[in-house]
Amino acid sequence: MAVTAIVGANWGDEGKGKLTDALAERADYVVRFQGGSNAGHTIVNGYGKYALHMLPSGVFYPHAINVIGPGAALDVEQLFGELAALAERGVPKPRLAVSERAQLVLPVHRLFDALEEERLGSAGFGSTRRGIAPFYADKYAKLGVQVADLYDEARLKRRLEQSLTGKNVLLRHLYGREPIAVEPLLERLAEYREQLRPYAADTSDMLRKAIDEDASILLEGQLGALRDPDHGVYPFSTSSSTLAGFAPVGAGLPPGAVRDVVAVVKAYSSCAGAGPFVTELHGEEGEDLRRRGGDGGEYGATTGRPRRVGWLDAVATRYGCELQGATSIALTNLDVLGYLDVIPVCTGYRLANGSVTGRFPVTPLLEDALPIYEWLPGWRSDISAASSFEELPREAQAYVAFVERATGVPVTRISVGPRREQLIERTRMNV
Repeated sequence: MAVTAIVGANWGDEGKGKLTDALAERADYVVRFQGGSNAGHTIVNGYGKYALHMLPSGVFYPHAINVIGPGAALDVEQLFGELAALAERGVPKPRLAVSERAQLVLPVHRLFDALEEERLGSAGFGSTRRGIAPFYADKYAKLGVQVADLYDEARLKRRLEQSLTGKNVLLRHLYGREPIAVEPLLERLAEYREQLRPYAADTSDMLRKAIDEDASILLEGQLGALRDPDHGVYPFSTSSSTLAGFAPVGAGLPPGAVRDVVAVVKAYSSCAGAGPFVTELHGEEGEDLRRRGGDGGEYGATTGRPRRVGWLDAVATRYGCELQGATSIALTNLDVLGYLDVIPVCTGYRLANGSVTGRFPVTPLLEDALPIYEWLPGWRSDISAASSFEELPREAQAYVAFVERATGVPVTRISVGPRREQLIERTRMNV
């Protein structure tokens, strides 16, 4: 039995999609266990460049069964839009199963997300307006709609009427909008029902049987540890747990099923959305790194917004790896740093009271923290063709060793470019 969780160590945007796509070649199942369409996983492979928001990143392998687990926020319109886009570009139809316990992101969730961000204005949380916070609010208020509810029309109508009662009060008196009638929403959900019919399944039972059959299972996380609502930069967090500890819950597996946790770490820092970001770069220096980053620059796969960028934050990364229980690190975008003579890395924070810490503090202390930098030598060369660790310049090898020392976690995979094959696998580590 091999169950591996692929999760982010930072704010998201670390490159989890590329890694999942690469590892899915040897996987039987790829599972989305939390989050929804509010973040994108960018993948470059033989079919081209894709940004997936709802589909698991194993959809490019015909042998893999791609699962949307009960912990995910299911955006049906996004899901089928992505399936259609894959078909239009010649990708074979993927094998897909959707948990009958997964809950639906409704049009009303997207509406409330947009209205609340507009109301908050400059005090907003940088929402992608994909309905995620209102969705999870409904889920935990027990007002959500599960896939299974679609196939009991009387029950579905009662559930919607119960949910819309309070929402319509807010629409009229807080947002100055007209109330929502239940009938048009029922008609939309009738379309969802027929779209999902071939895919709805007891995926938890499916995966538990797969464990008994010694199948290989990848659990694909969304965003990163620092966006976790309990342990991250709250309230600038997402609305579901981004940690590997939640992966078996959101997938429907036993708690001890996950044995391997791969924390994805970017060789520098990037951040989409609001909140404290200690190593953030501004001006020409930041724009230079943003332009060079990723495949075509650091711009959000979901929103297209320029990502905030900065140097590697070893304090935040160590904390993220600890939260994730990382057994190994996949270091991405190392090739991007090849233009630098020296590379700053943050090894501590100076807090507003003048004290220095090497630990990641709570949000109020983090907001005024300043980075303390060390400088590592750059390699001033293109490493994108390297296929082994030994082929990397000595300075690039030293940078990898620094990440290992700073986090206490071995770096077993190194990405040196956006394509699937530009991934170095290591068996000899310094930690």
